Amino acid sequence: MELKYHIVTYGCQMNVHESEKMAGILRKLGYVETSTLNDADLILFNTCCIRENAENHAFGNIGALKKLKKEKPELIIAVGGCMTQEKGKTEILKQKFPFIDIMFGTLNLEELERLILLKKQGKKRVVEIREKEGEIIEFDGAYRTSYPNAWVNIMYGCNNFCSYCIVPYVRGRERSRKPENIVAEVEKLVKEGYREITLLGQNVNSYGNDGNTNSVDFAKLLDMVASIQGDFRVRFMTSHPKDFNEEVVKVMAKHRKICRLVHLPVQSGSNAVLKEMNRRYTREKYLEEVKMLRSYFPDAELTTDIIVGFPGETEEDYLQTEELVKEVGFASAFTFIYSPRTGTKAATMPNQISEDIQKNRIMRLVKLVNSLTRQKSEKYLNKTIEILCEDYDEKKGLYLGRDEYGRMGYFKFEKDVIGKFVTLKITKANGISLYGEAENVR
Repeated sequence: MELKYHIVTYGCQMNVHESEKMAGILRKLGYVETSTLNDADLILFNTCCIRENAENHAFGNIGALKKLKKEKPELIIAVGGCMTQEKGKTEILKQKFPFIDIMFGTLNLEELERLILLKKQGKKRVVEIREKEGEIIEFDGAYRTSYPNAWVNIMYGCNNFCSYCIVPYVRGRERSRKPENIVAEVEKLVKEGYREITLLGQNVNSYGNDGNTNSVDFAKLLDMVASIQGDFRVRFMTSHPKDFNEEVVKVMAKHRKICRLVHLPVQSGSNAVLKEMNRRYTREKYLEEVKMLRSYFPDAELTTDIIVGFPGETEEDYLQTEELVKEVGFASAFTFIYSPRTGTKAATMPNQISEDIQKNRIMRLVKLVNSLTRQKSEKYLNKTIEILCEDYDEKKGLYLGRDEYGRMGYFKFEKDVIGKFVTLKITKANGISLYGEAENVR
């Protein structure tokens, strides 16, 4: 009988790619994917704990499986990812959900096959959370689900210890992959037909700082990747403003296949808040980096992350964030209400902001960001852009894809062009989305 798996993924691109790796392990064990929970023989939750909402969703969805597990006692329920790595969370999961069969963390993902086999051999519950990060184990069996895009980890972990962030505690210290392994992976992906490669790290600009790369820093690695022969685009995320530098921008200028979009999380426009966040840069330094980037590429776009309602944030601090958003003119921004994470410094800070003030500020910020996004969309009208076609929208009856700046474009075409670069003449702008007529395909 064919065994089926279903993976539920929460969180960032790193988690999405790690789910692809876990899917590869499951397929090696003979499982095939199902989109339906009720049909699955194994359900795996790849969790996130960066914000409280992500944890709450995971708890709710795991709890909802109690009835299904009772009906199908042979069903294997596995929980991994950042939440299980968080101190104390495994014990809570054990107590609340005794029907979970397997628990593992971010630091021993590659052991999933062994853990499943242990469970199948009759062990009642398998719980293994590695406390300390070890050597990077290269993994070649990911089952990629995001064609024509491919995620490529260049490093793991984080050394920054921003006062609000739990990532260093659940992802470990920074560890860089060998540059030759990264280049070999990208070469393979390009040969397989992937047209967009995104280099992933919690802070890509610290690549090589651990001394594991034979003096290859991020700028050199980016140059190596972009020098690979083939018709493809390169993106990278995430860059930390304290480390983003001109050498990286010079490499972007050298290779046209590197997208001129930089994700550069500012988090706040207030120096006082940035200091309390332990971000180790100022508003002025951030704006200097934006100016430097645009001195090379006047058309460069930036996306960002912003937190409102951080402990001690005054109305004046918040307004400084609004001013910075207007000054930079972000293509888009991921906006969040500050969420206390147990174990971080910010969780114990005085002057925690009330929920009503937080909600008021986030609504104002979202309104501002959306207005800027709409203005940028309108500037696309009657222009010709190139997008990478990524999918087909059944409801709209249109193909869709993004340009190098991340803007989504929709269009009609008589044949399947997923994985192709398509030149579009933009005829309509609707908020964050563009609509156009296809003029050329390659």
